[in-house]
Amino acid sequence: MAERAALEELVKLQGERVRGLKQQKASAELIEEEVAKLLKLKAQLGPDESKQKFVLKTPKGTRDYSPRQMAVREKVFDVIIRCFKRHGAEVIDTPVFELKVNDRRILDGMFAICGVSDSKFRTICSSVDKLDKVSWEEVKNEMVGEKGLAPEVADRIGDYVQQHGGVSLVEQLLQDPKLSQNKQALEGLGDLKLLFEYLTLFGIDDKISFDLSLARGLDYYTGVIYEAVLLQTPAQAGEEPLGVGSVAAGGRYDGLVGMFDPKGRKVPCVGLSIGVERIFSIVEQRLEALEEKIRTTETQVLVASAQKKLLEERLKLVSELWDAGIKAELLYKKNPKLLNQLQYCEEAGIPLVAIIGEQELKDGVIKLRSVTSREEVDVRREDLVEEIKRRTGQPLCIC
Repeated sequence: MAERAALEELVKLQGERVRGLKQQKASAELIEEEVAKLLKLKAQLGPDESKQKFVLKTPKGTRDYSPRQMAVREKVFDVIIRCFKRHGAEVIDTPVFELKVNDRRILDGMFAICGVSDSKFRTICSSVDKLDKVSWEEVKNEMVGEKGLAPEVADRIGDYVQQHGGVSLVEQLLQDPKLSQNKQALEGLGDLKLLFEYLTLFGIDDKISFDLSLARGLDYYTGVIYEAVLLQTPAQAGEEPLGVGSVAAGGRYDGLVGMFDPKGRKVPCVGLSIGVERIFSIVEQRLEALEEKIRTTETQVLVASAQKKLLEERLKLVSELWDAGIKAELLYKKNPKLLNQLQYCEEAGIPLVAIIGEQELKDGVIKLRSVTSREEVDVRREDLVEEIKRRTGQPLCIC
């Protein structure tokens, strides 16, 4: 611990030395040499294990999914697809939450009045965009110590990018004596004000945050930019704290498509990408922590036997159920124990068990058992299909 503290102090001193040399306008060779020393010290320091959080990384390449993971995947995709369809979207297949919004024009205007040159726009954007993960002091140190931004310029940026809110912040910035004089910023603020008016009509304005630290630095964005982020709730028992960043992001890009048009026509566009892999990982981790079971099959009933030598009877019954359109299965052991068959239903989430026994065969009934309540009732064999469909919500056949 003492060694780490000493190394942290060396990093701090070296960072101050680099900043001092830049302020003194020392030679580029000397500054480059001292920056190299700073980076070397940071590499030796490594991550602080005591401050580490659960951070997800999107896996590269392909991935195999287990049945449990496929159930989660289908549930997530179902929510996404239903939402898109509700708003008139059509489905395509392509490989590829509080919502935070900002506007590229506001960023351009803000950086201009703060004194950021065009050549440094993207690199300063990338620093500011880290504010949802690290403190302002760390962001400022990076901009000044590693990217050569003047401290007073960084301070001016800090006055803006640490602000977030709703339409009241938009109104406040429209009255800002400097920002309101910048044409681009004024256009962006005007459009954001209109956006919040629409959000209020939809009743979701409280779910959207105007965040000046949102600074997606891609050159093709021309207007609104946004990110969907997970709200940090206290970790439940058994869960690790989540630090996943955004789970969806995008923006407006009116000039991109026109680049490929021979006539150079302007084509208004807006796009969104969803970090589905991140969402899968988050849901999986939460379900594991809560020890919640996931159904990986759609089986409605398991055909079981209470005694030995009833395999043929089980096969006959499961075939009848299949012919009636019921999703059924059975254990393919010749003489499985009843307890093992019931346990399988609990593990797989199968809601019903149709139990055949010697007495049931004599009486012409099937014992139908609810797995969750463990309630059992005798059902006449000819009525079994109708009873299963009634309990599972399937439409009954009207002949």
